[in-house]
Amino acid sequence: MKDHFEIILLLGRPASGKSEVIDFLKKTPIPERSKRYHIREFEEIDDFPMLWTWFEEDAILEKILHEPRVHSDAEGYFLHSYQWDLLIERISIEYGKKLRDPGYAEKMTTLIEFSRGSEHGGYESAFRHLSKEILEKACILYIDVPYEESLRKNRRRFNPSRPDSILEHGLPDSKLERLYKEVDWGRFKGKDPEFIHFSGRRIPYAVFDNMPEITDKPDVLGARLESALNKLWSNRQEVRS
Repeated sequence: MKDHFEIILLLGRPASGKSEVIDFLKKTPIPERSKRYHIREFEEIDDFPMLWTWFEEDAILEKILHEPRVHSDAEGYFLHSYQWDLLIERISIEYGKKLRDPGYAEKMTTLIEFSRGSEHGGYESAFRHLSKEILEKACILYIDVPYEESLRKNRRRFNPSRPDSILEHGLPDSKLERLYKEVDWGRFKGKDPEFIHFSGRRIPYAVFDNMPEITDKPDVLGARLESALNKLWSNRQEVRS
């Protein structure tokens, strides 16, 4: 029986606290991380660097090569709605690459981070494009904040000199409202308080309430995260048994 999570899907609105949770775990010594959170060594897969590469390529095409943009329009919106699902397919491919390392899942936890709003298909669409290798092992930690809190923290964290940074990137207010004000999480998770029933599977989930904000308070965050992940761990063992 494994003593650590294989995959945690870290979900929630932009600036909800997902990246701060990962940063906290990075700074937690491995023995403590293993004992309290069932996470030893871990790696991340985040779709933000993938989509940021598209924006950089479009800037090169438009400003240097004087060619048409291929991923996004001049305002930074994707040209095609299917690109959101393409990012999830990319995540699945990246995880598949990791599995080429013999014994990878036996020694590592993979944290997969993304946000989805109803405007671009929501979690319902995203989960249809996760590989079976991910769905079979996944647990979900959803960082819950209302739209107004996402907006506040998105404004606070944005550093215009580091727009590509995981911890310092942000969206214009108008774009955040259009893409993420409405989310389908409540409908997607359904009425079961512990498992999401999707594609013939029971996927354990836990909701981490980040209101008022605690992801900037390490002592409080540690205890709250321990409670959520231990609940998730217990339910994961139930699915395995």
